[in-house]
Amino acid sequence: MVNSINTNAGSLLGTRNLQDANKSLANTQNRLNTGRDVSSPRDNAALLSIAQGLIGDIGGLSVVKSSLNRAISSSDVALAGGEQVSDLLLDLKELAVRAADPGLDDASRQILNEDFAAQRDQINSVVESAEFGGTNAIASGGDDISAIVNNDGSESIAIQAQDLSLGGANVTLGASQGIGTQADAAAAVSAIEQSITNVSSSLAQIGSGANQLEATREFTEKLQAVTQEGVSNLVDADLAEVSAQLAADQVRQALSIQTLAISNSQPSSVLSLFGDST
Repeated sequence: MVNSINTNAGSLLGTRNLQDANKSLANTQNRLNTGRDVSSPRDNAALLSIAQGLIGDIGGLSVVKSSLNRAISSSDVALAGGEQVSDLLLDLKELAVRAADPGLDDASRQILNEDFAAQRDQINSVVESAEFGGTNAIASGGDDISAIVNNDGSESIAIQAQDLSLGGANVTLGASQGIGTQADAAAAVSAIEQSITNVSSSLAQIGSGANQLEATREFTEKLQAVTQEGVSNLVDADLAEVSAQLAADQVRQALSIQTLAISNSQPSSVLSLFGDST
C-alpha cells in the first residue's frame, strides 16, 4: 500500500465498514423495537402490501363477530321469551281443562277464569319485553334476526321473526278468550293445544337459526386467528434471531471503530521517514 498524506485507503475502508455496521445495527434495533421484519415499504413493499390487506380482513372479521354476537343475543332473548310463552300456555291449558269439567260449579269456574285471564295477559307482556338491541323477533310484526357473515358485509344470515302474541299466527288463543263457561273452556283448550304446537315449531326455527349463528361465529373466530397468524408469518421478527443479530452487530460496530482508529493513526508514521532535520 502506498504511503500518502493525501489519501488514507485504510481509513476510507474503515469508514465504510463502520457505516455498514451502524446501518445493520440500526436495522436490527428497529426490528427489535417494532417486533417486525417488515414495518415499512422500504423493508419489503410486496409483503407489506399483502400484510396490510390481511390486517384489513382481520378488522372486517371483528365486525362480523360483533354482528354475530348481537344476533346470537337477540336469538337467545327470543328463545327465552318463547319458552316462557310455552310455559304459560301449559298453565293455561290446565286451567281451561279444569273449567271444562261439566261438574264444576259457576263460582269455581269464575275463579278459574280470573286466574286464566291474568296468565293469558302475561303472554303479551312477555312477548313485548323480549327485545335486545332494538330487535324483537317474537312480537306482532316483529323483526328478523340477521347478521353479516363475511368481512365485506356482502353476505348475511337471517332468522325469520315468529309472532307469538295473542291472536297471532302461532298463538291462536285470543286476547279476550276466557273460560267463564264450559263451552268457552272447551274452545280455549282447543286453541291452546294448537298454540302449543305452533309455538314449539316456532322455537325450533329460532333455535336452528341460533345454532347456525353459533357455528358461523366459531368459524369466524378460527378464520381470524389463522389470518392473524398469517400476518405474523409475513412480517413479524423472530426475536431470538434478532437478539443474536443485535449482539453480532454491536461487536461488529466496536471492531469497526477500533479498526478505523488504527487506520487514522497510520499517516503519522510517514513523519518517521524524514527523521530529525535539525
